[in-house]
Amino acid sequence: MAKTASFAAVHFTVAFCVGTLLTGNPLVGGLLAIVEPACNTVAYHLHEKFWKRREQRRLHKDEPRETTPGTGTEPSLQAAV
Repeated sequence: MAKTASFAAVHFTVAFCVGTLLTGNPLVGGLLAIVEPACNTVAYHLHEKFWKRREQRRLHKDEPRETTPGTGTEPSLQAAV
């Protein structure tokens, strides 16, 4: 947890300094230091959801399909015949 807090402090400091240096306004730098990490947090959450879904689809695709013994067909296909 200490490492995460340390990284957050560094991230806020960098965002503040870059924003202040680019605009010359510490108020804008402070606003950027708050808004940018918040946006990144949301983006990270969506990014993780995307990759988790992608991995689940890949694992599901690789699963062997069940067949009814002696028929060689899937149970749902056999019931339709």
